[in-house]
Amino acid sequence: MHIRFITTGGTIDKIYFDALSQFEVGESVVQHVLTDGLVDFEYDVVSMFQKDSLEIDDDDRQALREFIESDDANLYVITHGTDTMPATAKVLDSLEGRTIVLTGALTPARFRTTDAVFNVGMAVATVQVAKPGVYIVMSGQVFEAGAVRKNRAENRFEKT
Repeated sequence: MHIRFITTGGTIDKIYFDALSQFEVGESVVQHVLTDGLVDFEYDVVSMFQKDSLEIDDDDRQALREFIESDDANLYVITHGTDTMPATAKVLDSLEGRTIVLTGALTPARFRTTDAVFNVGMAVATVQVAKPGVYIVMSGQVFEAGAVRKNRAENRFEKT
């Protein structure tokens, strides 16, 4: 089994700059999460973007789709910012013969208290057992693309 991880940025990879009182997207933490988790399967990590999801546009989504469409892998975990994750999942939803799981974090992975590691772990489990299709794994749940939204007031994902 081989899983291709694609990183696009988002909160999961954000770095807090105390002097500026703001966040910036930094280098992906996926490799560190997998190494620390002592995973025992073949994988690679491809960095496509280092953007906040509000900065990911239709051209970026199309580039991601085209990359996957022309790629030889079948299992994908994509780290993505949470604000526009459902929009990206929708663009990827018609790809056939692949299992694609998008995940991210509501707090940066570099924080002591974060949902990032749990979400990546759930995404890895989901991509191994789910039938081909596109899924979002957040808030301790697995959602099918097109049937999920981010509830900003509750700071969680929920079925639509």
